[in-house]
Amino acid sequence: MLWSKSMNTVLLSLKESFLAFDRKVDGSISFFIKHYGKSRFMVAMSKKSQYLGIEKLWEKGPKAFVYFFLFYLVRDAILYIILPIFFTRVSSH
Repeated sequence: MLWSKSMNTVLLSLKESFLAFDRKVDGSISFFIKHYGKSRFMVAMSKKSQYLGIEKLWEKGPKAFVYFFLFYLVRDAILYIILPIFFTRVSSH
């Protein structure tokens, strides 16, 4: 009983300190976690690509489109290729 109360106190303290730090960085950490590793730029560009289409998005700004594509390429490579290989190697030993 005492152990669970002290554990809850520690967890609550950690949560409060995390939220305080997250507020200092304008909610960037919680946004990143909530949107599965996407930055605000990536979310905005995703919305634009949905209502403009890829071709019109390219015409509006090739440089922004290339950044958007590379961010997704890197994020997806990490999420769907590198992490599964890492966890498989760690769990197989």
